[in-house]
Amino acid sequence: MNDADPVSPPEAALRDASGAPLETARATLRSVFGFDAFRGRQAEVVSRILDGQSALAVMPTGAGKSLTYQLPATMLEGTCIVISPLIALMHDQLRSARANGISAATLTSADADWRETMDAFRAGELDLLYVAPERATQPQFCDLLTAAPIALFAIDEAHCVSEWGHDFRPDYRQLRPLLDRFDQVPRLALTATADRRTRQDILEQLGIPQEGLVLAGFDRPNIRYQVTHRDSPVRQLVDLMNEQPGPGIVYAPTRRKVEDIAAKLAAETGRPVLPYHAGLEPGVRAANQAAFVASEDMVIVATIAFGMGIDKPDVRFVAHVGIPKSIEAYYQETGRAGRDGDPARAVMYWGAGDFAQARQRLGDMPEQRRNDERARLDMLASLIETPHCRRAVLLRHFGEDPPKTCGNCDNCLSPPEVTDATETARKLLSAVYRTGQSFGFGHIQKVLTGSVDDRIEGRGHDQLSVFGIVAGEEAAMLQPLSRALQARGALVATEHGGLALGGEAPAILKGEIPVEIVIPPKRSKGRGRGNSAANPVGDPLFDALRDLRRQLAQDQGVPPYVIFHDATLREIASRRPADLAALGQISGIGRKKLEAYGSEFLSVVRSQKP
Repeated sequence: MNDADPVSPPEAALRDASGAPLETARATLRSVFGFDAFRGRQAEVVSRILDGQSALAVMPTGAGKSLTYQLPATMLEGTCIVISPLIALMHDQLRSARANGISAATLTSADADWRETMDAFRAGELDLLYVAPERATQPQFCDLLTAAPIALFAIDEAHCVSEWGHDFRPDYRQLRPLLDRFDQVPRLALTATADRRTRQDILEQLGIPQEGLVLAGFDRPNIRYQVTHRDSPVRQLVDLMNEQPGPGIVYAPTRRKVEDIAAKLAAETGRPVLPYHAGLEPGVRAANQAAFVASEDMVIVATIAFGMGIDKPDVRFVAHVGIPKSIEAYYQETGRAGRDGDPARAVMYWGAGDFAQARQRLGDMPEQRRNDERARLDMLASLIETPHCRRAVLLRHFGEDPPKTCGNCDNCLSPPEVTDATETARKLLSAVYRTGQSFGFGHIQKVLTGSVDDRIEGRGHDQLSVFGIVAGEEAAMLQPLSRALQARGALVATEHGGLALGGEAPAILKGEIPVEIVIPPKRSKGRGRGNSAANPVGDPLFDALRDLRRQLAQDQGVPPYVIFHDATLREIASRRPADLAALGQISGIGRKKLEAYGSEFLSVVRSQKP
């Protein structure tokens, strides 16, 4: 059996700690979280934990990873210790846990109530205690844990433990002594992003047996992937925002770009748009993040420092203005869209210069990491340049065997034209070589198409054998071909902005490697809007329920999604429950939320005529 696609045992075959079927767990799932059934492989993970066994759960974002430790934490004696990398992420999960009636607390440098939290832990009053790895590895914290029973260690964002992971955190690698001191306590490592080598490293570093790997797959079918060349990023982003209502994240490569793009988008769209980067004053940065988390239509423009600590489920699009660091980083960052399961979009606007800069940065890395990072960059280039299904490229990278087409990426929806550009590539590379490997694309293009200017004449480039050998339709291919060759490393940028041969260039020149390039389809405005709006059918009851949710969220100082997700509101609007009992059957409404909000939402239902 391929470990990339393990067969999940039927839920009925799973057992809880007493040896009985998972009836107790399902009852708790309904009463606390408001769900009638487990999703994906949640049941398998929960069953292992209730049986006292450790696990590494690799589950896509939005698949309900937090439920796999929150549910056992409400059933087992003792406290579940959750090790999480960012304070913002801990506080976000804390709000959601408490909204479901779970006794939870955080122990961080930002918490003034740390004494009360420690007292509550010693008294056995906490189901969940969230801490950062830096605190978890301190001897004082280890001593604190001896004061009360521990039910479970949950290590969130577990790819941070691996040197092969894209977000390596050294403190994660120091967790093993803590876990071994409480060796009878099960360990649950959770991540959405780990290739085969990273998964193996996590298992070894955290002392989880191989049979504890639960691999739920990486597919996010609700996300539509699109990759396009960047020509006018602000205009392209404005078009995207006009097509796509709801919150969005735009990733830009530098702080200056973040500030510039945020200001222009705010001016041109009228939507609320804020910047986020490490150079902002801490208070401003925190306020902008809080405003985004609470908003139902804000767009935040950020560096990649933003997002790992955000568990906002209703992000409707993630856009990259430039290339991410790797496919793993791309998967992680785009995974912040559509966590609620509703349709979402991931759009990348890239340029050849992105790859030039990325390949230059490889020279600054330690030699032992350079080859791995170069391979990751090449894999990212293959995702960008592929004429085939992008989702399939992503999933194969993580070891899966997906269908050839997904029906929900740009290449599947509008298959691009592919042309053999091998001979044109040989001409282009030859021109780069014969002009001395020091000129930019514009100069090379003029040489190949026979355009004369003082610079070309002064250097005698109009006398070269490659002068004027490209014309017509072939000339139109030069720019996309140059981008493609730079993406795959056959052309590399020099220190002064020129182009030089690299990678496969010699083999291409000899005719040993064919070159095919994608000719992108013509842009069509409005594509992909579909049912992406929160209220696709324009139901006035849904809008009224949303208004109530917004007011309750403001009154309580929590994001609207902490009260109910849009999917829950749509189900209420569709089913129009007549009483609390019927409302309590709606997915996402557990006992605590029914008590807290049920009467007010029923009043809105009754006030709206069918």
